[in-house]
Amino acid sequence: MRDVTMSIPVARTQTIKGPRHWRAIVAASIGNALEWFDFVIYGFFASTIAKLFFPVGNETVSLLLALATFGVTFFMRPLGAIVLGSFADRYGRKAALVLTMSAMMVGTAMIAFAPTYASIGIFATLLIVLARLIQGFSAGGEFGSATAFLAEQNPLRRGFYSSWQFASQAVTTILATGFGAAITGWLSQDQLEAWGWRIPFIAGLLIGPVGFYIRKHLDETNEFKSTALSHAPLRETLIDSKKMLAIALGAVILCTVAMYTILFMPIYATRQLGLSASCSFMATLITGAIQLVLLPVFGGLSDRIGRTPVAIVSAALLTLIAYPLFVWLASSPTLATLIIVQGAMGVLMAGYMGSLPAFLSELFPTRLRTTGLSVSYAFGVAFFGGFAPFINAWLIQMTGSNVAPSFYLTSAGIVSLVAMAAARKAGFR
Repeated sequence: MRDVTMSIPVARTQTIKGPRHWRAIVAASIGNALEWFDFVIYGFFASTIAKLFFPVGNETVSLLLALATFGVTFFMRPLGAIVLGSFADRYGRKAALVLTMSAMMVGTAMIAFAPTYASIGIFATLLIVLARLIQGFSAGGEFGSATAFLAEQNPLRRGFYSSWQFASQAVTTILATGFGAAITGWLSQDQLEAWGWRIPFIAGLLIGPVGFYIRKHLDETNEFKSTALSHAPLRETLIDSKKMLAIALGAVILCTVAMYTILFMPIYATRQLGLSASCSFMATLITGAIQLVLLPVFGGLSDRIGRTPVAIVSAALLTLIAYPLFVWLASSPTLATLIIVQGAMGVLMAGYMGSLPAFLSELFPTRLRTTGLSVSYAFGVAFFGGFAPFINAWLIQMTGSNVAPSFYLTSAGIVSLVAMAAARKAGFR
């Protein structure tokens, strides 16, 4: 059942200080953007990393192995969600945010300075896999901790504030694609493979301490401090919130599949469409900019009209037009077409994802919120999103069709629409 004490009473008994909450939003968003930058950049340079750390003699198999390593980190996300989500519900959102940042920086440093396969053989491959597992563990707790922290800043504007969870990830898309476009545009292939691919990882490592410092000096949320804590948040969540976990998991599927399909697009555009890497990165950068602008708009709209109306319309449209968009792109593989296709996807994704963090937050009571958010999101990403680049590449290989990524995106949309319908039936609007 819905815990009505998690929103309205808290909101009316607190004095809401706008500037204080804005400082918290900026701090959490910067840290979250830095966290995901280190994580996402690996996907953008998967082709180069495949050659340097997974040389098996077959370019397609090498790429699939690199993308599988991208996906294998998502097996660690459920473990990170369980451990760090429970930690955040017992000891606070701030403590968990500091811990996730620390772990992510360790994994990033390992990748940034890893010797290649040519230098140390199979140990280079194992080092990359270990680094990705550490990053996966960290990311498993990041979403729930950051989302709960943002959602609890102002329960009356929960949609707007929590939308910065995904808006800050859009900042990541802009930064990562900006690096990708610049590096692939300015460096030769030999320079890129020799040292250029390390630049964004080192940049993330250098600015990481800024995110750590900011998170270290955050104030804990009043909503968490005024809540009676659970001594066993995971057990309570699994026993008392099974239905909400299922709804949350279903709602996350379209979000995560769409996000990682966008992440796959630079590889798709260069390998399947024959476009230059710098052009394909530019299209993804524009998509990130669209989401950065529109996500808070849709989040704020959900505070006025409810969490599900715009999300359901956006999900339905994305599900219906995914196939026609990819058919058009495959038949007219130009930069302009790619920008229009990804731009349309970016708008619809913003419509769906703008209210999603608040929607997910309100499925769970405050004392279980981070655990519920972390577990549902991590399992959704682990089983459906993390392997989206691998699945898309495999579908193209198996079907011989360049529109194959739309099959997976359409299926994800149907599942999430069913979850949203179940939420409305359960009384969530």
